[in-house]
Amino acid sequence: MTNTSTELNILSVSDFTRNVKRVLEYNFPAVWVSGEISNLAMPRSGHWYFTLKDDQSQVRCAMFRQSNQRLTFTPSEGMQILVKARVSLYEARGDFQLIVDSMEDAGVGALQRAYEQLKQKLQAQGLFDAQHKKELPEMPRCVGIITSPTGAALHDILNVLKRRFPALPVIIYPAQVQGVNAPEQLLHALQQAQKQALCDVLIIGRGGGSIEDLWAFNHEQLALAIYNCPIPVVSSVGHEIDFTICDFVADVRAATPPAAAELVSPDQEEWFGWLRGIERQLSVHIERHILSLQQQLQWQYKQLKHPGRYLDEVAQRIDGLSARLEQHLGLQLQSRREKTLTLEARLQQHSPRHQLNQQQTQLNYLQQRLQQCLQPQFEQLQQKIAFLAREMDAFSPLATLGRGYSLVKDEKNELIKSAAQLTKGQQVTVYFADNQALMTVDALLTGKEPEKD
Repeated sequence: MTNTSTELNILSVSDFTRNVKRVLEYNFPAVWVSGEISNLAMPRSGHWYFTLKDDQSQVRCAMFRQSNQRLTFTPSEGMQILVKARVSLYEARGDFQLIVDSMEDAGVGALQRAYEQLKQKLQAQGLFDAQHKKELPEMPRCVGIITSPTGAALHDILNVLKRRFPALPVIIYPAQVQGVNAPEQLLHALQQAQKQALCDVLIIGRGGGSIEDLWAFNHEQLALAIYNCPIPVVSSVGHEIDFTICDFVADVRAATPPAAAELVSPDQEEWFGWLRGIERQLSVHIERHILSLQQQLQWQYKQLKHPGRYLDEVAQRIDGLSARLEQHLGLQLQSRREKTLTLEARLQQHSPRHQLNQQQTQLNYLQQRLQQCLQPQFEQLQQKIAFLAREMDAFSPLATLGRGYSLVKDEKNELIKSAAQLTKGQQVTVYFADNQALMTVDALLTGKEPEKD
């Protein structure tokens, strides 16, 4: 009898399932599969078991605890998902299954991959580099807002701008911020703002939402337009945790629309405070300058001398010179007297009358010489005093009036130096040496006979 089991190579169920498992795992190391979750089970062990199906087929799936703990969301029944899995076989029941290593929401996952691909592409092109970012104006002339005219974001921005700087002009460029037509409208609004060139800073954005709601701001053409825009652009899309391509390519990214309004608008109170400080500094500077001018005026006034005071100083100087001269002459006379007394004593000792007469004659001669020397000096001083008096008299306006001249002044007490300043019928005041008179101009003589009324 032939050994049937040896000839037919019969396998046990365990061997068979083990071999099938090896074949499956070898030929399908990792696959991406999308489908809908059903029969979801989450036991206390932390492992998840579910069925992934579409309208024609289904496959069992298992996601162990060490893998599902990395997810940022919790799957639910009926959710469309995308899984990265290894093909396997559950030997205990002989069930074909997928061992899931990672899971993504199918809708969000596709958008997220597209977002990451575009982000990497533009980053490699240098569109996110800080060196290309433009500075925001410190005091903008006008702010442009590109957003939905009916959205809450617009009202939030306008409220902040009104609170911080009500006088700042605002231009709204309306555009859809969600939907199929949103990228095209946002691009058109940006181009319109550049064409008009009325604003020196732009805010583009909207309120929060899902990745699908914000997808219009991940458009490549819109990102390129923002990068090439000559006007500084502030991106404010969604909430603080939301990031779009526009945020990276814009000159400044604001966490929220109100935060964007804070960035582009100056604080009115800060400017008022700065202006008040400048006003105080200017007032102090003006007061100090006026005080300095007053001090200079007082000093100049003190330097001015009345002619009488000047004459007094000259007279005082002459008195000083006279006193010094008298003192000098007194000393000279005293010296002469002492010498004379000495000679007289010597004459008396020797009794030489002849020598005494000679000395007396010499003394008389010296006295005459002394008087002759002093007389010209006295005359010189008198002439100098007379000359200074005449000079002072020549500068005196009273002396001018005394010679027959007169001064003419108008109603404003301003001196009239030319007949061209007079008009017929004008009243003028004429000043003489001893009095003044009020006169009326009847006619102006120009070399011809005066006109008669």
